[in-house]
Amino acid sequence: MYRTSTCGELRLSDAGKEVTLAGWVQRSRKMGGMTFVDLRDRYGITQLVFNEADDATLCGDANKLGREYCIQVNGIVSERQSKNSKIPTGDIEIIAKGLKVLSPSLTPPFTIEDNTDGGDDLRMKYRYLDLRREAVRKNLELRHRMTILIRNFLDSQKFMEVETPILIGSTPEGARDFVVPSRMNPGQFYALPQSPQTLKQLLMVAGFDRYFQIAKCFRDEDLRADRQPEFTQIDCEMSFVDQDDVINLFEEMARHLFREIRGVELPKLEQMTWHEAMKRFGSDKPDLRFGMEFVELMDDLKGTGSFSVFDEAAYIGGIVVPGCADYSRKQINELTDFVKRPQVGAHGLVFIKYNADGTVKSSIDKFYAAEQLQKVKETTGAKDGDLVLILSGDNANKTRVQLCSLRLEMGDRLGLRDKNIFKCLWIVDFPLFEWSDEEQRLMATHHPFTMPNPDDIPLLDEHPEQVRAKAYDFVCNGIEVGGGSLRIHDTQLQEKMFEVLGFTPERAEVQFGFLMNAFKYGAPPHAGLAFGLDRFVSILAGLDSIRDCIAFPKNNSGRDVMLDAPSMIDQKQLDELEIKLDLKL
Repeated sequence: MYRTSTCGELRLSDAGKEVTLAGWVQRSRKMGGMTFVDLRDRYGITQLVFNEADDATLCGDANKLGREYCIQVNGIVSERQSKNSKIPTGDIEIIAKGLKVLSPSLTPPFTIEDNTDGGDDLRMKYRYLDLRREAVRKNLELRHRMTILIRNFLDSQKFMEVETPILIGSTPEGARDFVVPSRMNPGQFYALPQSPQTLKQLLMVAGFDRYFQIAKCFRDEDLRADRQPEFTQIDCEMSFVDQDDVINLFEEMARHLFREIRGVELPKLEQMTWHEAMKRFGSDKPDLRFGMEFVELMDDLKGTGSFSVFDEAAYIGGIVVPGCADYSRKQINELTDFVKRPQVGAHGLVFIKYNADGTVKSSIDKFYAAEQLQKVKETTGAKDGDLVLILSGDNANKTRVQLCSLRLEMGDRLGLRDKNIFKCLWIVDFPLFEWSDEEQRLMATHHPFTMPNPDDIPLLDEHPEQVRAKAYDFVCNGIEVGGGSLRIHDTQLQEKMFEVLGFTPERAEVQFGFLMNAFKYGAPPHAGLAFGLDRFVSILAGLDSIRDCIAFPKNNSGRDVMLDAPSMIDQKQLDELEIKLDLKL
């Protein structure tokens, strides 16, 4: 055997045992006639001791070891004189009797330590080395543990895991597809699934009743911290259920994960409508770890002074930032620059300081009487020492979204977004449709198979924008972790949805005829939900980016810098696929 023990398991109770270890050299240090080597594997670190007085040749070999050499050592477990309380094996050391270099190593391009000196691009290029770091490895271990817990929980609830195809047909709604040319069908393409949506609905028609899959999904979208071109969903579907059935079951699954992974007991979760979330927080994924709820100030500031910006606004809203009336001009200017960034898009920022001594200082002093600013204080509930920040605009929801960005920025600045506090809720009653400026038409907010609220079905013809969806999102700490909906299982209603979305009957038949036909064979009422596994793991691990819980992630340009993908392919392959490139350089 290469080893009898791992580098993380030996304790004082093992003193006197002869053992064989194998792993990588974390570091070595020479002190007089002694050489100390820290040996690391996936399970921990054990100190090795080489004594020149006992075996000069062996000690000389140990002195030649470099960082990340892969070695095998045999020796005797001994009580350590200078104990290390920072590691579980810190009470013992191995008095080395033999050493074998299994594989030498070049000097690594960055230190394999929790606090490494390697930048993101360098670590991604040598990801196989980055994964040796405990800080990274433990995220993958947590991910593994979560998937085991999820599988066991769903199995206990009579869910069946079913794999669905990776090569499917392209769908017109949602994000851009990744497409794959077919050699056997020249000029035709598969698509990689954005989700197994239609396939899991077909499994319900097939009578499988409860399905789940830890499914790979693919979307050709611009990237950010919580988005990768390929990601993993905990994908689920159920027959003969209503919205409460789905919410209750998956809330219990979330409660189980928080309890087992973090020792946190989630309370019964609040359900907040989409309209309420937008009104109070400017987001359909509100962060409830702190307050600063929006206060509408139209009655207080529109037409009550001589400030034309407010007089022409369709929405005026503010947040109260506790204890920040002492913000300097520089700090206010930084916030103004923040809201003017293209990512936020506001034209400016108004502030009112209600100073601790009772005086008031504002950027709109000259436009409003002191009594009017005092009324704003009463409306917002601000106290002496507080700062009120105000945005306005000609589109209410757009301005609320801008104010949301400002609220989150203040939450970050004041340290109110603690990663060890978890505030979860369900967002319900989403709009069924949303307007797309790019497409200049209504688009499905979630997807075309979402069930309209039965009370709103009469509105589909004349006022589709007012129709609510039987949809629900699971939100934690301002992040959409999962979402789902009741599905349409009636062919006529599904045809109506396609009509509202601008599909001709012919196009609907081409794209979704297989599903429409399936619904004609006794389709059961069904509903589903998908959690983003990467996001869920990152929240429970306290990470800023989902990349840190994915073994081999892409960078922000969608590139795998380790494999150098995507890349050009040989002309021979293009010829086999009957593809001719015409690149617009």
